[in-house]
Amino acid sequence: MSLRLQRVRELLKRELGDVIRRELPVGENGLITVNEVTMGSDLRSATAFVGILGTPEQRKKGFSLLNSNRKRLQTLLGQSVVLKYTPSLRFILDDSIVHGNRVLQIIEELDQSPSADEVPPEDN
Repeated sequence: MSLRLQRVRELLKRELGDVIRRELPVGENGLITVNEVTMGSDLRSATAFVGILGTPEQRKKGFSLLNSNRKRLQTLLGQSVVLKYTPSLRFILDDSIVHGNRVLQIIEELDQSPSADEVPPEDN
């Protein structure tokens, strides 16, 4: 991957996160974060992997809100990032944070429970 493409991806990730934070309310839509942005080599299309923290209902509502406001977010992104072409946005729900939190919770539960090797000594 070229250095220019990496820099454009990082710039779009940061600016798209700012646009979403300014334009979409957190309340009933959950907290929407941009985890990663991938782009086509021609810089005309971008896929944003977003995480939504909240209840399952908030996640569903937040993702729906992102897709229904895609064109407006794309326009605002084009105003803040100067490129020859404003990339066409596509959103994909990224569950990696949720899965990571679940793995950490399982590890914590395993650390809390006594293992079979740790049998308390018997009183003789």
